[in-house]
Amino acid sequence: MQPPSLVLGIESSCDEMAAAVLRDGREILASCVRGQDDTHAPYGGVVPELASRDHLRSVAPVVETALAEAGVGLAELDAVAATAGPGLVGSLLVGLSYGKGLAYRLGVPFVGVHHLEGHLVSAELADVRLVAPYIGLVVSGGHTALYRIDSEAFAPVRLGETRDDAVGEAFDKVAKLLGLPYPGGPALSRAAEAGDPSAIAFPRPLAGTPGYDFSYSGLKTAVRLEVEKRSPLSERDVADVAASFETAATDVLVARARRALRDEAIARLAVVGGVAANRRLRDAMQAAAKRDGFLAVFPPPAFCTDNAVMVAAAGTRMLARGRADSFDLEAFSRRPLGASAEAG
Repeated sequence: MQPPSLVLGIESSCDEMAAAVLRDGREILASCVRGQDDTHAPYGGVVPELASRDHLRSVAPVVETALAEAGVGLAELDAVAATAGPGLVGSLLVGLSYGKGLAYRLGVPFVGVHHLEGHLVSAELADVRLVAPYIGLVVSGGHTALYRIDSEAFAPVRLGETRDDAVGEAFDKVAKLLGLPYPGGPALSRAAEAGDPSAIAFPRPLAGTPGYDFSYSGLKTAVRLEVEKRSPLSERDVADVAASFETAATDVLVARARRALRDEAIARLAVVGGVAANRRLRDAMQAAAKRDGFLAVFPPPAFCTDNAVMVAAAGTRMLARGRADSFDLEAFSRRPLGASAEAG
């Protein structure tokens, strides 16, 4: 199938409403993201009902802004792609329904994108050297997993995943323990810049165990106990705890990724998701890449967090492989990467 030229992507899996227009699957004509930090800050986390209501108000203006920035009219679009899941179902339904309705109105193909496939494709956009086979490390507020991607047909094999908290969730929870503002992950990283990463010997979960799984609940508990011991916390305490936690959390990611690359005899790694924007993780992984001789690819920070460029790019590739979805495609809160729509 001939790849569509102009594709509109829509992303609404959590608290960002985003739209983007891509030409030929790589050229970014527009990328617009509307966040909701101010809405959720008083609650210290995303409130699903508030997120979906804000999406209802903003989906049309965000799409219209993206089209205007791209200089593209609706009639010029060749296809529409929207995130189908995983995510908050209420939020997903807004973007997915809008995308389906728009595609139906225009008479163009529609495709629903798996959120994690979008993240991995964003790394492929960032560096043309990242070609299959490669290892994908997905690190975000909802996901921490390692995949092997063997071909452009995109049938990933999951090598390991978190047994409890995702790494981004652990960042947010530790930020709360330290009294840092929302959103917690970025605030913790800023605090860590002034701290000593070796001040506290936090555990490296599952460090001595085989396989590629992750665990962050025990590390989070270790931080809580340290905070209770030091309370009330000084500015130095906050900085040292943040830096020591961040180092422990990222050390595990680097170690597991290196093991997967070695065991699978692959020399290319994609690190994607919101935590991929973390500077300490980037520096540690690039240092490991230099030592071990593998290619480590990170998307630009703006495309690590949720965005619609990755949705449009993944959608373009799916359509080029001959896949288009029907308009009765449903949103899903959970589904393994690579599973078919029938997997539920």
